[in-house]
Amino acid sequence: MKLAKRLLAGSLALIMAAAMASCDKSEGDSSSAAKISKLNAKQEEMVKGLLDKLPDIELENKTIKWLAHYDINPADGKAASPALSLFQQKYGGKIEAKVTTFETRYDDLATAVMSGQSPDFFPADDMDTFPKGAIKQQFEPIDDYIDYNSELWADTKDIADQFSINGKHYIAVIQPTPSYACFYNKTTIEDEGFEQPADLFAEGKWDWDVFEKMCLDFTDAEEDKYALDGYWYNNAISESCGVPLITMEDGKVVQNMSSPEIEKIQSRMYDLQKNEVVFPRCDNNWNTRGNGENGDGLGSHKTLFIPIGIWAIEEPLNKTKLFGDMEAGEIMFVPMPKNPASDTYYISARINGYNLCYKAPNPEGFAAYMTCVKTAADSDISSEIFEEQLRDDYKWNDEMIAMRKKIYEMTKENPVFDIHDGVSSDLKTIMNDVNQATMITGGDSMTWTECRTSNEGSVKYLINEANDQLAALK
Repeated sequence: MKLAKRLLAGSLALIMAAAMASCDKSEGDSSSAAKISKLNAKQEEMVKGLLDKLPDIELENKTIKWLAHYDINPADGKAASPALSLFQQKYGGKIEAKVTTFETRYDDLATAVMSGQSPDFFPADDMDTFPKGAIKQQFEPIDDYIDYNSELWADTKDIADQFSINGKHYIAVIQPTPSYACFYNKTTIEDEGFEQPADLFAEGKWDWDVFEKMCLDFTDAEEDKYALDGYWYNNAISESCGVPLITMEDGKVVQNMSSPEIEKIQSRMYDLQKNEVVFPRCDNNWNTRGNGENGDGLGSHKTLFIPIGIWAIEEPLNKTKLFGDMEAGEIMFVPMPKNPASDTYYISARINGYNLCYKAPNPEGFAAYMTCVKTAADSDISSEIFEEQLRDDYKWNDEMIAMRKKIYEMTKENPVFDIHDGVSSDLKTIMNDVNQATMITGGDSMTWTECRTSNEGSVKYLINEANDQLAALK
């Protein structure tokens, strides 16, 4: 009962953190350029240069309806994203947004679908739309409107195939994006006499062994120094083995709790927790250090590593100050470390993409906008605009921008997609506990064998239930 209460408290904290991360991430990934005030002359010409790449079609209905916990349109006084600008200029398109909350977005979607007032599209970035959205008839296959064998979409077909049922695709995949990076403060690393992780990564030496040694050497509870903090280190470390706990294969949900790769990394995680390298969130109302704000502990040199999404520092200086002095070049990040027996860095990944809602009133408009989004994403314009913002507004240096670009490239090469949030609410609840089991703070962590024995039966039952529902889809 004691462990159950701690896992529940930890799970609630993770759910709140996921909602917070989602709100920040979604705007950062899908409409970063919409944050700037205007495009410069060169960028405007780049947008115009993409117009001829779009198919010449006339939309009967030029308005598409969007439902999400954020507005895809730019705020007042801000420039439209390149994709939205293309949609407006080429097709006279307009996006009508209904903004809801993270907690109620699926209830609002269900209400809209049942009342015959479906929106057209919904974001897939939070990895919780599939396959449950297909099972519940909240989303439709997109194959009548998007051709993954076409030149434009072929580069994401392999990923889209993982989110398909009976050969039907349910997500318009723009690109994979990294879920986490391992953040650190360069001054702390230097003061501790460690080699900089970015240098180790460049040398191919950034692995579990060196990561573990740094964590053990740094931790000093009497000095309030803990190697790890944040809400996501469990998933980030586990998925660095290259195997997700829950995934899709051949249109079926699959669990990998008995995987030797997962067993190996989870055993290391258990040993790290036994050495108390993690900030004890159980003593802080299940928040991270301080009041739970992102980055707290790095700037004060009390924390060594915080695994978190790159979105966390794609922000103004007042929101990144807890990570360290951005303008002094203190803040840096690398991918999560690799297995020392492997040459491959696996990257926990998400989908930057969109779902077509069930009985969408304007699927042709959705397809036209998706073409604009993919065309802009495949060009240099989106990255150029955002990198300019990173330098000028957020004070990133060239080393950080190069590392961000490298991690995005690695995400395309070796993504690890875990879909446990997208199967069912019951499976999500169990997996929130499973993901914390070997590294729950407060002395209640359990071995991976114990965790698997306690939970694998329930996980299998829920997966079989979901697969039966998927088999019934036509």
